[in-house]
Amino acid sequence: MRDVKRAFGVAAVLCALVLAFGCATVGKDGVGEKTIGAGFRYSAYGPDYDPGSQYWLRVGQEMAARFPGGVGETVWIVGRLKDDGTLLNFPVDSDHSLILGSETDENEAVLDLFDRHGFRVWLQVEPGHAPVEDLIHIVLEKYSHHPSVVGFGVDVEWFESTEEPEGRAVTDAEARAWLAAVREHDPDDRLFLKHWEIGKMPPNEREGLLFIDDSQILPSLEAMVDEFAEWGRAFAPAPVGFQYGYPSDRPWWSGLDDPPGDIGRAILDRVPNTEGLYWVDFTVLDLFPPQAGEGSP
Repeated sequence: MRDVKRAFGVAAVLCALVLAFGCATVGKDGVGEKTIGAGFRYSAYGPDYDPGSQYWLRVGQEMAARFPGGVGETVWIVGRLKDDGTLLNFPVDSDHSLILGSETDENEAVLDLFDRHGFRVWLQVEPGHAPVEDLIHIVLEKYSHHPSVVGFGVDVEWFESTEEPEGRAVTDAEARAWLAAVREHDPDDRLFLKHWEIGKMPPNEREGLLFIDDSQILPSLEAMVDEFAEWGRAFAPAPVGFQYGYPSDRPWWSGLDDPPGDIGRAILDRVPNTEGLYWVDFTVLDLFPPQAGEGSP
């Protein structure tokens, strides 16, 4: 299954890139010409409504087109905080009290679409007190066969934290164990860890990890880029990614000509180890209005 996934994934990515960007190439292991994953964060609770799979495909394509070598990429949240644990957005056969499932699968159809268009997808959870390794295995046993899936993500602000978005710092041992669990399903997959505080990240572990900063409530583009540059330096040469476009920063980004592109290019100019740029779903409908046929409230 891994060989089939890898072969299908290479073919899909090459086809999509040739159509969209010419001859740039990329593998899910990151080997080849450097590419920037550009797209969006998705959650069931972020946008006012879900315009549907074709909409998300277009948003990713339009984000990627803003950056040379851009490839459509998404942080796709499959597990959201629920009481002390996690609610996954697909049926789950688990008797763990902190891991709940849903009646319908909300991911399979859109992942099929992303497969066909060479997208890269990170499947993220907000774990609460649910065991992270169990979540990794449940999620990836379900979806790792998709060539678009390149890794698993943990939102550390909700790691062993449910009342306030603070999270417990991840140790080196935990990061290694989680990455090992991810790679039981595909040895090329990776793990991302997300927070806005450097101290919440593992102090030394870097191999196979992507570090995402989702800081917000910043006074200006310059302040944002300064903070993101510090994040990049803290983990260099390991890759980093950034979520931006939060409502709290709208007072200044709304004045930019092209907020997704202008902010992304400013980050790339200052943070050379940037690998991922993601506009958040809280404001995505404003910046990328749904078109006819893509769904409505």
